[in-house]
Amino acid sequence: MNDLLLQLQAADTEADQLRHRRARVPERDALADAERARAEWVSAGDAMRARIEQLTEEIATEEQESATLDQQRARLAGQLRTVIAPREAEALQHQIALLDERRSQLDDRELAALEEQSEIDDRLTEHAGREAAIVAAVDEARSALDAVEASIDADIAVATERAESLRGQLPEQLLVRYDRLRGLHGGVAIAKLVGNRCDGCHLDLSAAEAEAVRHTPAGDLADCPQCGRMLVP
Repeated sequence: MNDLLLQLQAADTEADQLRHRRARVPERDALADAERARAEWVSAGDAMRARIEQLTEEIATEEQESATLDQQRARLAGQLRTVIAPREAEALQHQIALLDERRSQLDDRELAALEEQSEIDDRLTEHAGREAAIVAAVDEARSALDAVEASIDADIAVATERAESLRGQLPEQLLVRYDRLRGLHGGVAIAKLVGNRCDGCHLDLSAAEAEAVRHTPAGDLADCPQCGRMLVP
């Protein structure tokens, strides 16, 4: 029975180690990096498109304001042609000059917005050209992770099947004790006595404690007085 328990522990430990390895394979980090790169690429594209939309709205607003200024200037210019009083003419010319200055500012802003739009369009074209490589990197990383996980899952299935076969050969009461100790001690419920040391907690037993373990009646299992695991000589 002791040998069956040790085999069961070995099978369960192997399955635990495989699950631990599965959760930490480098392919998982590689996939996370590839997906993060894709997310950053998508975010960058969204930001550029949003800026183009913002610039389009700004240009439309400036064009509308420019049209309004042109109408005002035309009206003032018409008035200027009909006035005779110098002061009134001077006032109209001042207003027209202010409108011209504002119109020039709007033209400059519109030109700057158009130039920025053109620059962003070029960057978006280059940005779109990277899509295939970015998507391929994610697909390749996912495929690599799937392959590694499938291989590990197959090994876990073998170890689990072996453990289930061994459990079928052990008494239910002993399995309850085994499972409880596994939960208490990080998955290791049974250890061997090596010399006077428990190879589960790596602590020494007294000579009397070690002798007691060695002389445990057949069919029974001693507990390590240090860690509480089942201990076999």
